Amino acid sequence: HPICNIVHASILVRLSLSGTSCPFDITPPRVVVRFGDSLSANCTSLSNHTDGMGWESPFGGVDFTQGVSSLLFKIDSVPVWELEPMCYVNSRDGDQCVKSLPVTVYKMPDSVSLKNLRTVEEGRQFVIQCDVVNVAPARNLSVVWHKGNKILSSQTFEESSPSPVSKSSVITLTAHRDDDGAEIWCEAKLNLWPEEQGPPPVRSENLEMTVGSKISLNCTAKGNPVPSYHWQFPNFTQVWYRSHDVNHPILTPSSKFPGVYICTASNSQGTATKYFIITKAPRKFLAVLCLFKSLFWDLRLILCKKLSHLSQEIKQSSQQ
Repeated sequence: HPICNIVHASILVRLSLSGTSCPFDITPPRVVVRFGDSLSANCTSLSNHTDGMGWESPFGGVDFTQGVSSLLFKIDSVPVWELEPMCYVNSRDGDQCVKSLPVTVYKMPDSVSLKNLRTVEEGRQFVIQCDVVNVAPARNLSVVWHKGNKILSSQTFEESSPSPVSKSSVITLTAHRDDDGAEIWCEAKLNLWPEEQGPPPVRSENLEMTVGSKISLNCTAKGNPVPSYHWQFPNFTQVWYRSHDVNHPILTPSSKFPGVYICTASNSQGTATKYFIITKAPRKFLAVLCLFKSLFWDLRLILCKKLSHLSQEIKQSSQQ
């Protein structure tokens, strides 16, 4: 519809955006609609001197209609991401009032997913990323992070484009032993009006955190001359440890490498061997068997279950 429908080409026409001579309302005053859904709004004149009214819009416009005080605007399927229809009302004394209908066209994301979640070490910082794919408008998006029944944080975005875009939210956490087994997820929410009628948030999958503690394998031996040490590792860790200097009595292996660790302490007077068998166990527990074997040493067996006491128990056992 040509813009001349709104403002007639006459010096007698007076345009008013908030004039009192032709007051009117639009119901609802603003609209939130999903892309491709239908849209409708009603423009109603509150004046007894209304000559007629119409709607201007690239889609769904309504020609000037004389002698009515209410006019419906409707689109069966919203085809664009930006839309701001205008209702205009002409009064009999020549005034014309114009009011825009704010429209927010939205699209929920195709997917919300987590990445970078892996086994982490207690006390270490780690980063998790939440990817939100094809959401609009991103300026209304918030990503909320959850751990168990707690909300960790929420992030919003500066985005001018009304059409779908992809966004990522990154959170940095510090691993704590109590987090082992905790579930983490994120959810994408569009903050729209009215909130109670807005679409439900889209959440990612739930992922369990695996927090491992540092394990110290203590093979300290006393002797004269001072003994030297040699370590043997499970086959699949050989490459990892090849670049490490392991001529030390204490080894701190990664908890993700279970298996048999063998330490040999030797000098010119003899040799002693100590076996550490690290096995995976139910969550929050790790079974470690420490076997001591020597010609002059007693055979001891220690089962270390609680992860928090693991290092201390190994240290105490090796000092006995």
